[in-house]
Amino acid sequence: MKRKVLTAFGLLSVLVAILFCLGLPGSKAQAKTYQIGTDVTYPPFEFANKQNKYVGIDIDIMKAIAKEEGFKVNIKPVGFNAAVQSVQSGQLDGVIAGMTITPERQDKFDFGTPYYKTGAVMAVKKGSDITSFKQLRGKKVALKTGTAAADYANSLKKKYGFKTVTFDDSDNMYQDVTTGNSVACFDDQPVLQYGIKHGLKLQIATKPANQGWYGFGVKKGTHKQLIKKFNAGLKKIKANGTYDKIVGQYLGTKTNSQVKGKTFIIGTDVTFPPFEFANKKNQYVGIDMDLIRAIANEQGFKVKIKALGFNAAVQAVESGQADGVIAGMSITNERKDQFDFSKPYFNSGVVMAVAKNSKIHKLSQLRGKRVAVKTGTSGADYANSMKKKYGFKVVTFDDSNNMYQDVTTGNSIACFEDHPVMQYAIKQGTKLKIVTKPALNAPYGFAVKKGHNQALLQAFNNGLEDLKASGTYDDIKAKYLGADEIKSAAKTSGNDAEDRTFVGLIKQNAGALLSGLQETLWLTVVSIFFATIFGVLVGLMGVVPSKFSNGLSTTLIYIFRGMPLLVLALFIYTGIPSLTGQKIPAFVAGVVTLTFNEGAYIAAFVKGGIQAVDPGQMEAARSLGLPFGKSMRKIILPQGIRIMVPSFINQFII
Repeated sequence: MKRKVLTAFGLLSVLVAILFCLGLPGSKAQAKTYQIGTDVTYPPFEFANKQNKYVGIDIDIMKAIAKEEGFKVNIKPVGFNAAVQSVQSGQLDGVIAGMTITPERQDKFDFGTPYYKTGAVMAVKKGSDITSFKQLRGKKVALKTGTAAADYANSLKKKYGFKTVTFDDSDNMYQDVTTGNSVACFDDQPVLQYGIKHGLKLQIATKPANQGWYGFGVKKGTHKQLIKKFNAGLKKIKANGTYDKIVGQYLGTKTNSQVKGKTFIIGTDVTFPPFEFANKKNQYVGIDMDLIRAIANEQGFKVKIKALGFNAAVQAVESGQADGVIAGMSITNERKDQFDFSKPYFNSGVVMAVAKNSKIHKLSQLRGKRVAVKTGTSGADYANSMKKKYGFKVVTFDDSNNMYQDVTTGNSIACFEDHPVMQYAIKQGTKLKIVTKPALNAPYGFAVKKGHNQALLQAFNNGLEDLKASGTYDDIKAKYLGADEIKSAAKTSGNDAEDRTFVGLIKQNAGALLSGLQETLWLTVVSIFFATIFGVLVGLMGVVPSKFSNGLSTTLIYIFRGMPLLVLALFIYTGIPSLTGQKIPAFVAGVVTLTFNEGAYIAAFVKGGIQAVDPGQMEAARSLGLPFGKSMRKIILPQGIRIMVPSFINQFII
C-alpha cells in the first residue's frame, strides 16, 4: 500500500514538473521588454509632467501599442541625437521622438507606419512684425539640432541671407527668440502650437511647409518583429479610438462642451461612392461617413446616420428633422442663403463621362442628344448651365447608379458627375470613361440649417482641423482614393468594396430592406387602427342632421382623399416642423399621414354605405317614434355595414 502511494506521488510530481515546463496555467511567459529612446523635451510629443513622469503623444502611443500587442517598453529620454545614435549602436531597440521620415534616414532606419503628419513653420516673438522669410536677411535664426525644421531652415538661409544658431533642446531655442538674441525659430507646427497655447510668448508667422510624417524607427535590418508589432498595434488603436483620444488629449483643446455627449442626426445620400455607400456588410462607409464619425469621436459627441438621398437629406435639415447633412455637398452661393457651411473638407470638379465605346469626347458633340444628371448635384448644375449653349437635353435621376445605367444602356449619350465619384465608379467596373477635364471646381462642406446648430458646426471645424493635424484625415482619403487621390478605391479592404450589380446592390442593402419591410408592416397595422377610428367618425359626421358636421366631413374627405400621399407626407414630416420648429419622428409622421389619407377613404365608404340605405327606412323609424340615434344603430347601420364591407376589404388590401 505504501509503495502505491509513493508511486502515485512520484507520477504527480512528474506531471506538475511537465506542466511547469510547458508554461501552462500558473507559468505565464515573460513579456519581452524593449528599450525605446526619445527626446528630453519635445512637447506635446514627449515631456516631463508635474509629477516628473514622461508623457506626450509619442510616449502614450508607444505605451498603448505595447499594451495592445502584449510587450513592454522602457522609455529612455536621452535627447534626440543621443537616441538616434543609441539605436544605431545597438544600445536601444527603437526611437520615437517626433522623428520625420526622410530618404536620408531611411538609409539607416526601418520605419513603422507613419503615425503623425507635420510641417515646419517659422515663429517669431509675440508682437513682432516679421511675417516672411525676406525680413530675415542679415538676422539670426534659432534651430534645434537634427530636426526636419532645421533642415528646412538651412535650405532657405542662402536664398534669404540669414544666419543660424543651433540648440540641443526646444526650450533654449524658444528662449533665444523671446529674449531677442534670435529674431525667429523654425519648428514643427504642432510643437509650436502646443507651446503657444501653454504660455510661450511666440507667434507663428508662416504656413506649414516641407510637410512630412513622423515615424517610429529601428536600426535598418533589425527588430523586424518590433516593427510588425508597432504597425499592428497602431492600426488597432486607430480603429478603437485610442489614437484619437491620445492626440485630442494634447492637441484637441478646441473641444466644444455644448456638443459633448449629445447625439446628432446627420442626413446623407443613399449612394454616392466613394463618399457614402453601403458595403457588403450593409454598413454605410465612405469618406463622408468615416470623416463625420472620426470627428464625432474626437469631439465627444455621437451621430446617427440617416441615408435619405441627397434631396431628402437637404430638406430634412431645412425642416429641422436632421441636424446636419454631409453628402458630397458643394458649397455654393445659392446654398449659403439657406445653410451654414463648415470649412471645406474636399475639393472636387465636374467631369463628363460617356460609354466606354463612345466616340464622344467634347461638349460640342452633344447637340440634340440626351444627357443624364443626378438631381441636386454640381454635375446637374453644370449640365444645365451648358445645355442651352450646346443644345442637349437633360434627364434627371435620384441616384448615381440609375444615371450610369442610362448611359451604359444607350438611353443617354453622356452624364456629368463629380470627378472622384466618377473615378471610383469606373474603377469599380462601371463601363464608362471620362472625356473632359474637371470643371466648375467646388469644395465640399458639412452643412447645418442657417442660424441653427452652430455648436455642431464649430465642433466639425475643430475636429477637421485636429484630424488634418494628426494625419487621420489623409488616412481616410487614402483608404478610398489611394495615397495619391487617384488610385483605385478597389485597393481598400474587401468589406468596403462596392458591388454595383443589381444582385450586389440588393445584397448590400438587404439589412436596410428588411428593416424597412418590418417598419412598413408595423406602420400599416398602427395606421389602419387609427384610420378606422378617424374614418368612421368623419363618415358619421357626414350623415348626422347638421349642416356644419356635413360640411366639415365633406371638406376633410375632399382634402385628404384628393391630396397626393407623398405631398401630404412631406407636409407633415418637413412642412410642420419648419413652421413650428418642433421635430416630428418619421414613424409618427407616417402614422399621421396614413391615418388622414386612409381615414378619408374609410369616411367616404362609411358615408356612402349609410346613404345607400333606402332613406324611407329612416323616415319610417322616425314616424314610429324612434329617436335618430336609435334608428341609426338598430336599422340603418346594420344594413350600411354590409354595404361597406367589400370596400373596406379592398382598401385595406391596397
